[in-house]
Amino acid sequence: MTAPSQLLQPNVARILRRAQRAHEGGALDKAERLYNAALSHRVESFDALHGLGQINYLRGNLATALALIQDALKADPSRADGYASLGLVFYSLKDYARALRSYDEGLRLAPENIELRNRRGVTLLELGRTHDALAEFERVLAADPKNLDALANCGNALFKLNRPAEAIEVYDRALERKPADAALLTNRAIALRRLDRPHEALMSATRARAAKPDFAPAGFVEASVRLALGDFAAGWRGYEWRWGGTLAAQRRKLAAPLWLGEESLDGKTILLHAEQGFGDTIQFVRYAPLLGARGARVVLEVQAQLVRLLSGMTGVTSVIARRQPLPRIDYHSPLLSLPLAFGTELTTIPADVPYIAPPADTIAGWQKRLPQRRPLIGLAWSGERAHDNDVNRSIPLAMLRPLLDTADVQFVSLVHDVREDDAPFLKEHPKVLQIGQDFSDFADTAAVLTQLDAVISVDTAVAHLAGAMGKPVLLLLPFAADFRWLRERSDSPWYPTARLFRQQQFGEWAGTIEALRQALRHATFMPPPRRMSA
Repeated sequence: MTAPSQLLQPNVARILRRAQRAHEGGALDKAERLYNAALSHRVESFDALHGLGQINYLRGNLATALALIQDALKADPSRADGYASLGLVFYSLKDYARALRSYDEGLRLAPENIELRNRRGVTLLELGRTHDALAEFERVLAADPKNLDALANCGNALFKLNRPAEAIEVYDRALERKPADAALLTNRAIALRRLDRPHEALMSATRARAAKPDFAPAGFVEASVRLALGDFAAGWRGYEWRWGGTLAAQRRKLAAPLWLGEESLDGKTILLHAEQGFGDTIQFVRYAPLLGARGARVVLEVQAQLVRLLSGMTGVTSVIARRQPLPRIDYHSPLLSLPLAFGTELTTIPADVPYIAPPADTIAGWQKRLPQRRPLIGLAWSGERAHDNDVNRSIPLAMLRPLLDTADVQFVSLVHDVREDDAPFLKEHPKVLQIGQDFSDFADTAAVLTQLDAVISVDTAVAHLAGAMGKPVLLLLPFAADFRWLRERSDSPWYPTARLFRQQQFGEWAGTIEALRQALRHATFMPPPRRMSA
């Protein structure tokens, strides 16, 4: 006599086939019912548990998806597709180490699975193992030269390795297969921008916008290129696309309406809030006094490290740190939306400096720590490591040796976080006084700046602070500098006391540093202050 469990087996297989067809066809509710029906007959069915896990993943129920897929693998630990799904869930949870282990286990079971290998490469990118990631994508392409995902990911890895010309070649190979892919076209535009090919970058971003008009990353890239070219009218309008792209997580959801220059602010309270890095806050906080002059009560919300510095700023009612309770407000504006609100053009940049000064009580203590020798020049050769273009903007300290050998100049390190590779060099050069690591916030940095004759800096917050304080600042810029420094200029309409020293070739600092050394040697580093009004 046949056992009842044996009679049920064909039914379970049939139910699972129907569930999988529904799943593949996008009928997730039906698939879910069928998977559950299968489980009611066979509690430990890999296919049913795995399918339910995938459905929950698609619905964003990551914790449930994780539990189901783990149960599926307990039922059958030999299934590579289960480890692929497990890795995908861990990746979505930003647990990249466990995602990598999942993909490794899947590849142990199915070493020729190029989808697993491609996903492993993407995870390695997130872990900062870019060379290893590139090797994975190249393995996939060796097996399948036209694999679109691997081509796109290979291009991204090359870009992260600061090889934009090679990245463009790979993006072009991918675009041969999918010429209207908005993400590929946008990434290609970003790589072109890094090589200072702005007009080609614009064309690529425009093609991406034609393919997908609401694709925010393309709009943001196009805006950044237009700003670099000095097209402020279109640039500031397009810069609002930033909220749909990489800065989506920084967008504030406030009940008060956004102010973009239309409503009267007389007697109203407006919140100005920082949105990006320290340098961005320092650069665009210049608009706060202009709002105060319009009769507004200005509440400034900034990074905690800037609160003490900006608390005495003219026209500002109060300064609070991020995540502190907000007062009642009538309007709000992100700091980098203020140029749009004021209709800022190149000729109307509010550049009256200084507009920032340290608290008076911070200066004396730092003054005692500084030598009397002159000239006394601040030095900031690197910025935040997490910056998306740090590989281009920061300079290994050893490369600045020609500057440090300049006679009769005393240097002061303004770098708070000295990198491991730079520390030995600093120990060997007593001409660089190390005090930056003792700064508690930017008020301390500003207090030291008041005592200096000039500042040499890469494109980091220290450069913005020196410019905002009206100090002579000699700025070392990469070949394709950030949009705020425009192109092919040795001056800055944002900072009248800045002098710009640009790379003449991509990645080549030696000539730029030599030009700065000559300027330093001939004492031509202090441009006469000038005032520019809005």
